[in-house]
Amino acid sequence: MELGIKGRRALVCASSKGLGYACALALAREGADVIINGRTEETLLVAKAQLEKASGRTVTAIVADLGDKAARDDLIAKAGEIDILVNNNGGPPPGHFQSWDEEAWASAVNMNMIPALMLIRAFLPGMQARKFGRIVNITSAMVKTPKAPMGLSTAARTGLTAACKAMVPVVAADNVTINSMLPERFDTDRQKMIANLMVQMKGITFEEARAEIAGTIAAKRFGDPAEFGDACAYLCSAQAGFISGQQLQLDGGTYEGLI
Repeated sequence: MELGIKGRRALVCASSKGLGYACALALAREGADVIINGRTEETLLVAKAQLEKASGRTVTAIVADLGDKAARDDLIAKAGEIDILVNNNGGPPPGHFQSWDEEAWASAVNMNMIPALMLIRAFLPGMQARKFGRIVNITSAMVKTPKAPMGLSTAARTGLTAACKAMVPVVAADNVTINSMLPERFDTDRQKMIANLMVQMKGITFEEARAEIAGTIAAKRFGDPAEFGDACAYLCSAQAGFISGQQLQLDGGTYEGLI
């Protein structure tokens, strides 16, 4: 399917690896002019080279820590006009409620809520004026199924979801959509880290840990980041103009809720 986004300018945040990288690759393969972002120049330049080789497209790389206002403002200035915005950022580590003071909560909001909203605020007027905009927020499956150890991340990402849902009716007539992707158990470095922790805690092999994790997924396998990237590309397509305000669960059928 031709997605109708060839030549569209796309900014994919936190895209030097993992799900962000997968989204950048899918968009580049569809002919979008992709800008990638990360905090470490060396890692970002490696990703840029890999993306260009895989897609045959020129990719722009901009180093910026999204949680730093000055760096974020610099990213906005360098990116220019953007048609497609994929918001993504690393989240706070798991923990316990009693160990999270006011600073911890503020830090979580500054990682997983404020940067995305400020980027939307910066690029939204141009999208509305050009009558085309696609905004995708990569959040977490825990927006729908909160777990206590991930309270910091869940709260901040849910706040972002609510703020964006409120904007949907305001921008829909300008052909601007805002959706969220809620991933769980994709085969990224994070899942490898979790498996290694299980190896240390349970005294099992890495393969056994991976099998145990996969067993908790309804599909009995990890998600392929390419599957995630392709879903993102579709949400950014010309054909997806009537899909907005949605929270797309990508978890191999594991979520047990109806809505």
